[in-house]
Amino acid sequence: MAEGEERIELKFRIFDGTDIAHSTYSSSTTVGTIKQKLVAEWPQGKAVIPKSVSDIKLIHGGKFLENSKTLADSRITFSDIPGAVTMHVVVQPPVTKKKTGLLNLFMDIVFAQSFFACSYA
Repeated sequence: MAEGEERIELKFRIFDGTDIAHSTYSSSTTVGTIKQKLVAEWPQGKAVIPKSVSDIKLIHGGKFLENSKTLADSRITFSDIPGAVTMHVVVQPPVTKKKTGLLNLFMDIVFAQSFFACSYA
């Protein structure tokens, strides 16, 4: 850490209101580094658990923070209220890809035929 570098106390609130990774961070810490710490320290037994840094979004001041930016670049503001600055953590699991191709077309046709067969029986 460079001399005179600012430090900021942060805590991160997850979807159920639990605060995690409460610590003091250097202003030169990148958002990606913080996300790595969050994944490593994620509480066990939660309904949603991120598997990687890309599953997590950090929100501060109504904005999503970019992985490559530092806390200083992200303009993390210090509160006049004593205590840690709270950031919100959103877990966005990867979207499952919709199946495409001939098998799906075949299944759609079979379903449609069985539906109409039952409708007219």
